[in-house]
Amino acid sequence: MKKIILFITLFSLFTFHFSLFTYSYAERIKDIAKFEGVRDNQLIGYGLVVGLDGSGDKGKTAVQSISSMLKRMGVTVAPDDITTKSIAAVIITATLPPFAKPGMKIDALVSTIGDAKSIQGGTLLLTPLKGPDGKVYGLAQGPVSIGGFAAEGEGASSQKNHPTAGKVPEGITIEREPHFVLGNGHEIRLFLQKADFATVENISKKINEAFEGEYAFPVDPSSVKVVIPDAYRDNIVGMITRVEYLEVPVDMTAKVVINERTGTIIIGSNVTISPVAIAHGSLAIEIKEQPLVSQPPPFAPENAETTVVPRTDISVREQKASLVQISGITLGQVVRALNALGVTPRDLISILQALKASGALRAELEII
Repeated sequence: MKKIILFITLFSLFTFHFSLFTYSYAERIKDIAKFEGVRDNQLIGYGLVVGLDGSGDKGKTAVQSISSMLKRMGVTVAPDDITTKSIAAVIITATLPPFAKPGMKIDALVSTIGDAKSIQGGTLLLTPLKGPDGKVYGLAQGPVSIGGFAAEGEGASSQKNHPTAGKVPEGITIEREPHFVLGNGHEIRLFLQKADFATVENISKKINEAFEGEYAFPVDPSSVKVVIPDAYRDNIVGMITRVEYLEVPVDMTAKVVINERTGTIIIGSNVTISPVAIAHGSLAIEIKEQPLVSQPPPFAPENAETTVVPRTDISVREQKASLVQISGITLGQVVRALNALGVTPRDLISILQALKASGALRAELEII
């Protein structure tokens, strides 16, 4: 069991005033915000993959589906007469990009929903894909690529990636354009991907400077209202292009992200820390159970029984903890100092949590 002890040292204010600095950098507006209505849409459909080498569904779902499809094509075949394992029932999903036009091609993602072992080498039959409104926006068909393989015999098997999911590159043909109106002719809104008061204010100032007037107004931490200048009423695309290429300073939130399951730690460049002193030590407790078997001696009474006598050995080892004073301005410097102590990622997670609890870590600590 690890133990972490933190001793917060007292320093005068000037010792750590550097930690209050904020960091920012410039990014294009198109990289941090999207215009209202410019968004992806999701499509979904149910279909069949055929041509499998005995790795298809064993259940009746795919058989009933192929029987119904053949009936619509004028071929009547009873489901009981179909015993092949070359068919797999699948769900097809796709992302319909904004401004998609009829005739454009996009990729299809294919995933089995039955007990098929692999869809390697299969072909997706013509499948309509619908949006949340129930309308058909695309038709999917084509050979499935799984980017791996699956093979097995009676005594061994080999598999790479997931053979029950694959892709049909450019397998969807767009048949319907999603309804979309770019602004209302007078104004349009920008939505930030991550809400921030300072960023929306910077965006508004930058747009007003570029168009030499009061056209952009912050609405809330995640949106900016942009009035379309008279010179761009008939050229909204030109105005949007000009806005998207404007660079604005972006303030990044000081954050440390920790994944306790994998021991991964992500530290932002603007994370700072107050001066601290850290003592790190290890306490290892080992418990061994070595039961003894007690046998009855010769000529023992008939009611004598063999018994198990418990025996427990406990050993405790503790490494000597070293107290190290850390006075780095950034957390990156602190991490380098902790690495000198031989701290593992798991130990570092405990130290970061203790630093946050003590108030020395000047950042948001997010555990995922």
